[in-house]
Amino acid sequence: MTAPPPPPAVEVVEYTDPLCPWAWGSEPVFRRLRAALGGRVRWRRVHGVLFDVDDDPPPDAAAETAWYARHVEVISAHTRAPRAERLSRVAASSWPASLAAKAAELQGEEVAGRVLRRLRETVFVLGEPADTPALALAAVRGTPGLDPVRFAADAGAGDVLERVRADRAEARRPVREVLSVRSASPHPGAAKETGDGGHRYALPTLLVRSPAGRRVVPGWRPYEEYASAVEELSPGLLRPPAPLPPSEALRRYRSLTDPERALLVTGAWPPPEAIRVDTGNGPLWLHPEEAATHPATARGARGLR
Repeated sequence: MTAPPPPPAVEVVEYTDPLCPWAWGSEPVFRRLRAALGGRVRWRRVHGVLFDVDDDPPPDAAAETAWYARHVEVISAHTRAPRAERLSRVAASSWPASLAAKAAELQGEEVAGRVLRRLRETVFVLGEPADTPALALAAVRGTPGLDPVRFAADAGAGDVLERVRADRAEARRPVREVLSVRSASPHPGAAKETGDGGHRYALPTLLVRSPAGRRVVPGWRPYEEYASAVEELSPGLLRPPAPLPPSEALRRYRSLTDPERALLVTGAWPPPEAIRVDTGNGPLWLHPEEAATHPATARGARGLR
């Protein structure tokens, strides 16, 4: 009998939240990094629960929403990631979306990535955060490859809840390197103080670990900083991918922003089958199979033929 292959020697831990605007803006470089790593590492997502259930409700919800919309607009000016034309509200909680993302992991890495992407797009494309169990289920309904019956059961299961609780706790045990960070980035990524006097990772943060040591890349950073962290620990592991032709890229990624296609795609854009969804500062491009069940198709999507 052939022995199973050994587990990857390098682990990449992504501290994130489905509703975090900086994490959304980091999708282009993370997609490129994952492509360059080609499955030769263990990539693990840890949900830091940005909007927690014990956060105090705002005294003026409308004013809070207006402030947060401006905050997202400033972030998107740096990242060029799409933002919603109108934000309906500040998310009440990250727990429903985090539970949904964690439940999707039980159906494989590819499905989990598609579900997380849908959850991000609910707030940053549609302006409707998936901050209740019903909204989280609705956001991912029809995601290609997702078993909806199993997903609904898993999202409400106690073991998935315990996994998200463990994620939340892990995100509040940051490594010492991020307690103080000096960087010219608009989001340097120093650990955030918590109400109990502790700290949690800023989102997103990537922690790269191997037998040779660890490297941490916090906040919003260019692709080269992530590549350097991997190369320092495991020279030769990273194999930069060739850009994909437009139709192939759209088929692989299902959903692409303009910053993503700048990093991942070569050739004339858009391909004829692309479905365009306009946002507050640039389009989102969907594969037709993704658009068929995507919540954005009910909000002004238009095909480019």
